[in-house]
Parts: sequence; C-alpha cells; structure tokens
Amino acid sequence: MFLVDSHCHLDSLDYQVLHRDISDVATKARARDVKLMLAVCTTLPGFHAMTSMIGCRDDVLFSCGIHPLHIDTPEDFNKLQSLAEKTGVVALGETGLDYHYQEYNKVQQQAMFREHIRVGLSLNKPVIVHSRSAFEDTLVILREEKARDCGGVLHCFTEDRTASKALLDMGFYISFSGIITFRTAEELRQTARYVPLDRLLVETDSPYLAPLPYRGKENQPAYLRDIAECIATLKGVSLTQLADATTDNFGRLFHVEMQHYLDTR
Repeated sequence: MFLVDSHCHLDSLDYQVLHRDISDVATKARARDVKLMLAVCTTLPGFHAMTSMIGCRDDVLFSCGIHPLHIDTPEDFNKLQSLAEKTGVVALGETGLDYHYQEYNKVQQQAMFREHIRVGLSLNKPVIVHSRSAFEDTLVILREEKARDCGGVLHCFTEDRTASKALLDMGFYISFSGIITFRTAEELRQTARYVPLDRLLVETDSPYLAPLPYRGKENQPAYLRDIAECIATLKGVSLTQLADATTDNFGRLFHVEMQHYLDTR
C-alpha cells in the first residue's frame, strides 16, 4: 500500500526530542505505508531553510509560497517565481486568506493570493490554498484569477458541503486532515462522504492537528494512516482503495509520475 501525505511542515517537527532527523521521520512514516510527503513552506526564507534541512530525497517533494499570516514583509514576486521553477517544487503555497487571525490586512492578503495564482498559471503548477474565515473571498479570487486553469487544492478542509461543491465545480481537489477524526467534526465527516473519491487528498498538516488517538501530541506523517482509515470507513471502501485513489489524485493534481515512486517501493 502507498499513502501520500499531501501537506506537512517537515521543518517544524520536534527534532530535539521526538525525531533524530528527517530520515527518522520518513522511516516511521514508511512503517505505516506513508511513502511520499509534500513538504510545504510558509515563507520564502523558510523555503531555503526547509530544502537545506531535508535535502534531495526520493520520498519528499516541495511547495513554495507565502502563508497569509506571513505577509507583513514585502516580498519579491520574481523570487517567488524563480524558487517555484526549481526541480522538485510541484506547487505554489501554501497561499490563501486567513481572516481568523488577521483581518486588518485583507487587501494585502488578497493581493498576495492573486500573485501566487498568477505564478502558478505561468508555470502550470497548482496552488495549495489555506482559507480560514474567508471562504467567500477565497472563492471569488479563485474564480477571478482563473485558478481552474492551473488547478489546486483547498488543504485542511473545514467548510461545509455547499463550499465543497463550489470547489469541485471549479475542478479543485479537497484535502482532509486529522480534524476529520475529531468527535466534534460530524458535519465535516458528512462532507467527506459527499466528496467524490477521485477528488480527495489526505494530509497531516504536521506538526499540527494530530488525529485521534494522538490528539494533543505533535502530529507527524506516520499518523496519516489513521486519517486515511477514518476516511475509508466514511466512504465505505477499503484502506487500500482509499490509498490507491488518493495517490492517483496526488499525481494527477501535482503532475507527478507516480509510477516512478511506486516502482521504487
């Protein structure tokens, strides 16, 4: 079986106590059939630090972007494009809007979000979208900037069925995190039942949002299996079927030849 963690922050894990290094994290993940990880950055300087720490590995791919909570420093969009062009970088992001923690700079967030989509369009690379307390504006910008043409995913999805339909109608993918296992997330589980199997991704968003039974602890890619098991049950399919579908979806969205990775496993 082959699972892909489609969104994790490998540079933010606890390497002082919980893990020796990235190889240790990967070994723990592989033991639970998580064999490929997409390492997501949140700042451009952080991209350099993240890629330097992880190095060139056959079980990690990268995204490049500026999180909406990290836009107070003016950024060079030419630099964003040049980094996004690098080999192994398969997406722009994470980008998007967050009005839950920062509403005072809506205009700046929206401008940055639009720029990420434009870079994605120019490179034919999808966008990884963060949206919190901002879904209507998120949808407007995705439509106005024609994000359908580069594709993308709304990661760590917590919206309702109506919102998921709007994204699906745009050709977007929807990624579920450990929140799907929380006891208070029944509405989200109903949405997961609705989203077609061929449009689903699974993620940990490590080190955040550890699924049950690890809630309250640091999350890590190995815990993706618990998330996948929950979603497989919700969808009425086997874990292997869920893994096969989400792995295929990952390859399709991020233009990754998954057979290469499958052949090496």
